[in-house]
Amino acid sequence: MAMRITFILGCTGCGKGAVGRELARRLHAEIISTDSMKIYRRMNIGTAKPDPAILTEIPHHLIDVVEPSADFSVAQFVQQAEAAIAGIYARGRPVLCVGGTALYIQSLTTGLFEGPSADADLRQRLRERADREGPAALHAELTRVDPEAARRIHPNDLRRIVRALEVFEQTGTPISRLQTQWGQVRTDLDCRLIGLRRPREDQSRRINARVRRMIDQGLVDEVRALLAEPQPLGHTARQAVGYAEIIEHLQNGLPLEDAVEKIKINTRRLAKAQRTWFKRFPVNDWIDLAADDTAEAVAGRLIEAKGVDWWK
Repeated sequence: MAMRITFILGCTGCGKGAVGRELARRLHAEIISTDSMKIYRRMNIGTAKPDPAILTEIPHHLIDVVEPSADFSVAQFVQQAEAAIAGIYARGRPVLCVGGTALYIQSLTTGLFEGPSADADLRQRLRERADREGPAALHAELTRVDPEAARRIHPNDLRRIVRALEVFEQTGTPISRLQTQWGQVRTDLDCRLIGLRRPREDQSRRINARVRRMIDQGLVDEVRALLAEPQPLGHTARQAVGYAEIIEHLQNGLPLEDAVEKIKINTRRLAKAQRTWFKRFPVNDWIDLAADDTAEAVAGRLIEAKGVDWWK
């Protein structure tokens, strides 16, 4: 029998983490994070990780699994997520996958896009060009050769930009076209997707408030400490929204308020890219949230509408 897993997805800042945690409390479930930045240790404030008390209360998986100096592939995510799912299922507890990294969600629900193997020399050339000209130059090139991929890849997501350009140069075919070969929904997993969404104005207000809260909580000091570590930040960690802008503040003299505004703008761009991805997903239910909806109220409505057995 297929193992049932429920995804709680939505754009950054929509409140999916709080809803997922409240569902886990009421259903005695365990959570697998589908957020590509929460995997990094000591990157806490800028990734909006749950605080230690919550992580003690509710079992979470795929959080704090690698050093910020390392890269972490989609294949590694799928391998570790599958192991976590099997363990949770063996314990007889519901599985909730909570997060907004669309590539993680798609890879787990439909299987991995294999693609050509990595070309170390080509990747190095592309990264050196990014160092000279900035990630925006590579993103502009991707827009020219694969506009669909460029629309869904954030301009600061250098790792995925490099991979898309690498695939195009190796095959002559846009990665967005090749990724249609991912196949059908997996038969070994019973995947159910619930999407949370808010009106654009409310979403933007929440994003702005969250960015300011992260600054107040000490994001600048967190980034400063990461930069002081013996091992340099890897490409993925350095390009994460919230971290790239504060690095520019600390290393290049960008005024802090300008960095904060750039974080807000780039986070809104990320949310827009997520909305584009999620339109293609087979979401079972989209839940429209009002500004005054609490996580407790949303979780209660979902459990009442579906029934407890639906989640098991």
